[in-house]
Amino acid sequence: MIPSVPRLPLSRRVITAVATVLAWGGGLLYPPVLFFSVAQGRQGFGVVEILPAALLTLLVASLVRRRPLPALLLLTVGWSAAMAEMPKPEVGILYAAITDTAVGYIAKTSSRRTSLAALAMVLLAQVTCCTLVITPVALPSTLGLLVLASVVAWLIGGSIRQSRLHAAQLAEQTAAQAVIAERLRIARELHDMVAHSIGIIAIQAGVGSRVIDTQPAEARNALSAIEATSRETLSGLRRMLGALRRTDPSNPAAPRGPAPGLADLDQLVRTTGDAGVRVDMRWRGERRPLPAEVDLSAFRIVQEAVTNVVRHAGTGHCRVSIGYQEEELVVEVVDDGAGSDPVDAGTGYGLVGMRERVGLLNGSLTAGPRSEGGFRVEARLPLPEAAR
Repeated sequence: MIPSVPRLPLSRRVITAVATVLAWGGGLLYPPVLFFSVAQGRQGFGVVEILPAALLTLLVASLVRRRPLPALLLLTVGWSAAMAEMPKPEVGILYAAITDTAVGYIAKTSSRRTSLAALAMVLLAQVTCCTLVITPVALPSTLGLLVLASVVAWLIGGSIRQSRLHAAQLAEQTAAQAVIAERLRIARELHDMVAHSIGIIAIQAGVGSRVIDTQPAEARNALSAIEATSRETLSGLRRMLGALRRTDPSNPAAPRGPAPGLADLDQLVRTTGDAGVRVDMRWRGERRPLPAEVDLSAFRIVQEAVTNVVRHAGTGHCRVSIGYQEEELVVEVVDDGAGSDPVDAGTGYGLVGMRERVGLLNGSLTAGPRSEGGFRVEARLPLPEAAR
């Protein structure tokens, strides 16, 4: 179904039509009124000569915004007639100033084709008029000045238009880059959350399948852990989708769940413990509020590192240290297992995501096997002045 186009009330449409007719009627009167005003002003200009011409000049100038070329034609015809009636420098200066200003405005607001047509119209009128009324001695210099002034006005208007178009293109590119960055951020969020949960679910499912016949209680615990982890993941997905829907003006009632942070590490420790890996949490320094982006990134780094321990380390223990220093937050995850697969450790999406997060915050990330065995991940996230 094609949506109906909103229409103005009948009374307003009638008023608009009448105003348009009156405006163009006044515009058509502009050339003869200007001609007779100049003719009557040979002995001196008074209010009677100046006021009608000035008001109609303003009227026709306002019409340039709606219909550039017809309005410019009225201006050029009127001032050409005035110049022919009184070929004086003052009239010529007004002629050039008004028509060149109109050309510059059209070049700034209209297409290149329209602005070129406007420039050609003004140049033709000015050259023709000057050829008829100016002496041959002064003609070359006068024509040179007129052509130069018109071309400069056209170039200035065109450059302003190009600058605006370039600024609009930059704004569109910036918006597109922001959309891409947001999509990448969402992809990292989904990867971090789902990978961690799926890793725990896989471990618990393996445990349950092995002990379901011999240790029903352990199998029941594994199923309970799978249920809890699944519910937590679904809740996180709902929060993320709710955050995306907040940008939709048609859905103002979308949920607004907070993003996770270091305060949620206790829940992460519990779910990781249910997967068979005990996490030793250590806090160093005075705990204090952190910027949202630092808090979220620190949580996701710990989550990804712990998930790698569960999936690849082959150990039942790891240590997580959060150090609040004066100028930075230090996040360290250490395990004593067999170490991650070298391919995954070097090029896995998890470590790439961590590096991207840290890089966006101008921090540093160190990840690799330890000489005494196991794997170590350390991230240093700079803190802004307000958080120190």
